[in-house]
Amino acid sequence: MNEHTTQVALVTGANKGIGRATAEQLAGLGMTVLLGARDHDRGAEAAAAIGGDTHAVELDVTGPATIRAVAQQVEARFGRLDVLVNNAGITGSGPVSPADAVDQVPSTVDPAMVRAVFETNVFGVIAVTNALLPLLRRSPSPRIVNVSSGAASLALASDPDGPLTRLPASAAYSPSKTALNALTVQYANELRKDGVLVNAVSPGFVATDINNHTGFLTTAQGAAVVVRMATLGADGPTGGFFGEDGPVPW
Repeated sequence: MNEHTTQVALVTGANKGIGRATAEQLAGLGMTVLLGARDHDRGAEAAAAIGGDTHAVELDVTGPATIRAVAQQVEARFGRLDVLVNNAGITGSGPVSPADAVDQVPSTVDPAMVRAVFETNVFGVIAVTNALLPLLRRSPSPRIVNVSSGAASLALASDPDGPLTRLPASAAYSPSKTALNALTVQYANELRKDGVLVNAVSPGFVATDINNHTGFLTTAQGAAVVVRMATLGADGPTGGFFGEDGPVPW
């Protein structure tokens, strides 16, 4: 096994947005960062811009061959993985503001869109996590962070006076993130005995391509909670859902 002493982190969907800001902040902490991107050239450009010990890896979370290849690269080069940030995700609606996401309304949604969103946002997380879990188990302090959304909260979404009721109902993106939260709890329950801390995070309303940059938080601000959960101490929580201000209701 490679005796690499610096912590090694992999961030999926990291060539832009919250993923890129997360990679930048982890690199700033002195970690070796593997910047996952579907497009190798875009990933390489982002890694070069971040600098430090940042390296692009071609990774499509819906592509089994690329997932296997990345796991093999990490195995050969580092022998372990300390941090996995499952950030890659899609809305299914393209880069639209939440107020315009009418094509996700349950009564008229295209089931094919729902399947595509779940393929990336849920099944992709399972595929990547399971491929890298043997390497995470070799870490003295393994951490898994699943990037969710406030829209995943059933408590907030079902509150008739809550902020989410101002948005169109969603049969794809929001349910996929709710499923991701449930998946987070199940991984946490299974891996608790092994010291693997698994948490979901809500970065907040961040200005990214997904919302046509209408969010009021910067990507750096959104990434802060991701990094905090990626660098938890041994006594940190597991199986939780957190925002910058603390726990988010399920």
